[in-house]
Amino acid sequence: MLKDNRIRVIIGHYGSGKTEFSINYAIKLAKEEKNVALADLDVVNPYFRSREKHGLLKEHGVKVVSSYVKGSGSDLPAVSGDVLGPLQDKSCNVVLDVGGDSMGARTLGRYKDYFIEGEYDMFCVVNGNRIETQTLEGVINHITSIEGTTRARVTGLINNTHLLRATTVDQILKGQELCRRVSQATKIPIKYTAVVESLIHQLPENIEGTIMPIKMIMREAWM
Repeated sequence: MLKDNRIRVIIGHYGSGKTEFSINYAIKLAKEEKNVALADLDVVNPYFRSREKHGLLKEHGVKVVSSYVKGSGSDLPAVSGDVLGPLQDKSCNVVLDVGGDSMGARTLGRYKDYFIEGEYDMFCVVNGNRIETQTLEGVINHITSIEGTTRARVTGLINNTHLLRATTVDQILKGQELCRRVSQATKIPIKYTAVVESLIHQLPENIEGTIMPIKMIMREAWM
């Protein structure tokens, strides 16, 4: 199913569900591939970080690389040099979970030599309910700023429009229409539509983008 290029960069504005998607994607990828690594490159936002689910990811066969200093209780605003290993290993399928805006995406600059056309994908997670990305102009501005900072091209859109556990099919379809308009304006295809598992069978059959079932891993039941 996940026949994307070996290096997958996942970007998205704060609150888009970028990390939730990245974790679900990496776990599903590990069911199809033997060598999978998830690198937590979000050095700006200290909350809802993919490295928090290190144990769960390891159980599913996903190696996690982050800025966390093991045994110290500290999380540094820097990226571990261990990221280079999976990027250089041609047999490794890499998922890079990147900070929410152009400032957070600056960490990608040091890895620009690995973003060779045909060897990487950069997917933009869009939540049409976030103020910054609820309009065509807002999404395009976000994409433009990320591309300018990273010097890499966004290759796919991910509709992840949601209201956490209050998400409805109408919300997903609203986000789908927004992504369709962005796709028409930018020529960037819709690659995935992320949907909580309970709503999948309520979606229309002709919805654009591969359906990605989402388990709410980052959000505990009481949140």
